[in-house]
Amino acid sequence: MDISFKNVSYTYQPNSPFAHQALDDVSFSIPSGTYVAVIGHTGSGKSTLIQHLNGLLRPTTGTVTIGDFVMSRTDKPKDMKALRSRVGVVFQYPEHQLFEETIAKDIAFGPKNFGVSDDVIKQRIDDILPTVGIHHDMLERSPFELSGGQMRRVAIAGVLAIKPEVLVLDEPTAGLDPRGQRDVMDMFYSLHKKEKMTTVLVTHNMEDAVKYADHIIILNQGKKYLEGKPETIFSDEDTLQQVQLDVPEVIQFLWKYEQKFGHSIPYNRQSITDIAQAIKEHIKEVGNDE
Repeated sequence: MDISFKNVSYTYQPNSPFAHQALDDVSFSIPSGTYVAVIGHTGSGKSTLIQHLNGLLRPTTGTVTIGDFVMSRTDKPKDMKALRSRVGVVFQYPEHQLFEETIAKDIAFGPKNFGVSDDVIKQRIDDILPTVGIHHDMLERSPFELSGGQMRRVAIAGVLAIKPEVLVLDEPTAGLDPRGQRDVMDMFYSLHKKEKMTTVLVTHNMEDAVKYADHIIILNQGKKYLEGKPETIFSDEDTLQQVQLDVPEVIQFLWKYEQKFGHSIPYNRQSITDIAQAIKEHIKEVGNDE
């Protein structure tokens, strides 16, 4: 599903002493099937932005378009339930939203609420379990008997069971150890590629943004500050530092390598293994020249 924000502003508690403008004239387009990272510090407007994606909020001014669904201050889709069945949101600490007595019932809750038949739900659960790393023989256990990481995977399975066309990830690795973070992010990326979903990642983690995203949107104080491809955005250290954002470590390393050895290795989102191979080849060339 394509996503478009056109001159979107949003104000909390308007016309009151507590009015706060969280988004200010934000415009961008996300083509269907794109993986976008939305970056910004606390208070930049990230959380407000993603709540517009499934209609939890509607713009104070401007227009949000998600596929065929159009939202503005005066207009909203006639069937908000249909919109929310196509936009899945994994909030921070999604395991806090578990409540059913068994894992199977918790995963089934979302699709059942959207009118999916029991037979289809069963098939979806069977298909999703290997993706999230939950064994089938665990389905009748209480989700509250699981480890924190397993609980999160069950909660994610519940979102995936609605078969969303847009997947919104709000700091999905918060609280996980480094290996858990890597496993979860790799899982989402594989799913993005397999299902060709439009994926929107909200993150503070520059490494995740540069590794997974096709496109970057940086927010600052409610405004769109920068937008573009990761390799372009993260090549401008001075511009990033003006909003207290760091360049990812992998790009810093390549800069330092160039400064020390006089050889540039362009960053094109290649793996660490590929970078190591490029360095190995350069060292070999230098040795042969000597």
